[in-house]
Amino acid sequence: MRVLKSLIPALALGLGMTIGLTDPAYAQGLPVVEVQGSRYSLTLELLALLTVLSLLPSLLLMMTSFVRIIIVMSILRQALGTPQTPPNQILIGLALFLTIFIMAPVLGQVYDSALVPYLQQEMPFDQALANAQAPIRAFMLAQTRETDIAMFVEISRQTNVLSADQVPFSTLVPAFITSELKSAFTIGFLIYIPFVVIDFVVASVLMSMGMMMVSPMMISMPFKLMLFVLVDGWSLIMGSMAGSFVIP
Repeated sequence: MRVLKSLIPALALGLGMTIGLTDPAYAQGLPVVEVQGSRYSLTLELLALLTVLSLLPSLLLMMTSFVRIIIVMSILRQALGTPQTPPNQILIGLALFLTIFIMAPVLGQVYDSALVPYLQQEMPFDQALANAQAPIRAFMLAQTRETDIAMFVEISRQTNVLSADQVPFSTLVPAFITSELKSAFTIGFLIYIPFVVIDFVVASVLMSMGMMMVSPMMISMPFKLMLFVLVDGWSLIMGSMAGSFVIP
């Protein structure tokens, strides 16, 4: 339950902002439309909140372990020779729940250090936002290669970045995504090798038997599925993916 409450830090803070907007200090709005003598107003803060909420799916995908997991799952599906099985909905569901499992400690820290104090009105929103960023920032730094951070710092021409703590969030996010893509394709390559070997063996056997018109993929797919089941492939993949992340 504690994990579900802190599932999406940005959404939690967004809800906190919504609650904060009910404070009289935020009551001054901008008139946007007048209908039949009634004037409707909308605060600038609410407009910003709606914009942030529209970006929540991207934040969930790009600032967590979801990117690496879904790419590895997709490569595994191609390696098995079953491009439509498991279906996309199942694959995304597996990646999402595995992401929740991996990110549970980080989201728990966000919940305890940022959301709860903010909802209890023990700290302002800017302080709660800073507290929420700290665990996520530490998680991304633990997965990001120093070369990727250095590349984006050089591209942005930031000369005042002397340590990892000084890397701006706008620079850390693309560096984190780049590192996740590299890690995902590296893991996918290692997963692909045994299945390619099976394809080579089957193709060689078919060539030696003179069965030139038979597709090697059609013959090798049952063998690949059998191998994957015999070695308990799903447990190995899930466990290895969860263990590949460094939780600070």
